[in-house]
Amino acid sequence: MSTDDALLSSYEEKNHAILRLYTWEKSFTIGVSQDFSNYVICDDYNGNYAKRITGGGVLFHGHDLSYSLVIPTSYLEGLNIKESYECICTFILNFYRKLGLDAKYAKDNEKIELSKNEYCQVGFEAYDILVNGKKIGGNAQRRTKKAIFQHGSIPIKSLDDSKKVNEKIGFTLEDLNLKIDFEEAKVKLIESFEESFNVELEYSTLTQKEIEKKNKLLKDKYDYSRN
Repeated sequence: MSTDDALLSSYEEKNHAILRLYTWEKSFTIGVSQDFSNYVICDDYNGNYAKRITGGGVLFHGHDLSYSLVIPTSYLEGLNIKESYECICTFILNFYRKLGLDAKYAKDNEKIELSKNEYCQVGFEAYDILVNGKKIGGNAQRRTKKAIFQHGSIPIKSLDDSKKVNEKIGFTLEDLNLKIDFEEAKVKLIESFEESFNVELEYSTLTQKEIEKKNKLLKDKYDYSRN
């Protein structure tokens, strides 16, 4: 999460858009305004948790492929937050559809009652994505004067050998009888992004400025033992 923070805080309007793809160890994140003291599950994760730079509640990781996207505000000029979600999430919908799944927004399913919950996978918001009628993954956004930041989670593997879905963790592709490994999912997600926005991605690493910012954040903001 410090990498996301560094990418956004170091971003300049003249910069290229950034798409980051990454995976996790077993862990969880909470929204920027939440407090770890409210969650007894911290004891089960040996300090392996962090705050996101976006809002929302608890989101579990270790079974998912995640993305972060940073783009200049000018790219979506004239669109409100809901409209920008719909635009950006096009590549996520297309990713699921490329896998042969029926993907749509929660707002487009008349059977879904929109609601909020302290666990991200339990509630339904308008632009949550449903696959074959089941909520899957999640996306969140933050804006600055220079950039729009959005990140999200695509659950790949089941975390429970009992074949029972834990509603707090949510459905995964494996729970929906679709088996795909993380590398294959990453390739298909990149293909979907390039096709959806008619762009060609180039591989890059963190700049020196971003590395220095990340290291400072790790020490000053993300060291929860000191905070």
